[in-house]
Amino acid sequence: MKIAIIPARGGSKRISRKNIKEFFGKPIIAWSIIAAQNSMLFDHIIVSTDDEEIKSVSENYGASVPFYRPSDLSDDYTSTAPVIAHAIKKINELLNIKVNYACCIYPCSPLINSNNLIDSFKILESTKENFVYPVTKFPHSIYRSMTKSMNGKMDYLFPDNELTRTQDLEETFHDAGQFYWGKAEAWTQLKKIHTDGIGMEIPAYTTVDIDNKDDWKKAELLFQSIMLKNLK
Repeated sequence: MKIAIIPARGGSKRISRKNIKEFFGKPIIAWSIIAAQNSMLFDHIIVSTDDEEIKSVSENYGASVPFYRPSDLSDDYTSTAPVIAHAIKKINELLNIKVNYACCIYPCSPLINSNNLIDSFKILESTKENFVYPVTKFPHSIYRSMTKSMNGKMDYLFPDNELTRTQDLEETFHDAGQFYWGKAEAWTQLKKIHTDGIGMEIPAYTTVDIDNKDDWKKAELLFQSIMLKNLK
């Protein structure tokens, strides 16, 4: 049994009601639900939420919300793994099914490509690793990164690399922040997603982590240039 779990609490701070804010004619969470549906991978698409309006919106777009997330898993400090572990346990209990694989899909990820969900699951099936997740390259070498003092002076974190060409430095990657495929046992045992998993590289121009209004605008521009062409 394969399930998608979309964690979408109601208490977003920096962008009010972010998870259901309209994004190109739909609540933004709808695009995550649609990507999961289009992949044809999942037996169930579940939204884990503490919020009645998010529940209603999610159900309108075809997701299931068979339980509410408890308050102790809905604050600003709860990490992803305990939320997914809770959802798996509740689904096993309420639906009387055995979950083998679960994919956490973030609700504010309108650039998710269904093919990436498919490809990453194939990797998970063929590996002994517990998780597979998308990663992308940093746009500039972190080994040439700097800090800024109060007076505007810039200091290299790695001074020895000040005169090194960026193309001669090792490439570095970061979590794309879209989704995480994992084996159910790994989720419920709260294993570490990144150190107990492997990354699948995706292009940097297909990712954006929406934390503030600037990120939201960037997501709109990328969606307009990439995703809308595929919807026509």
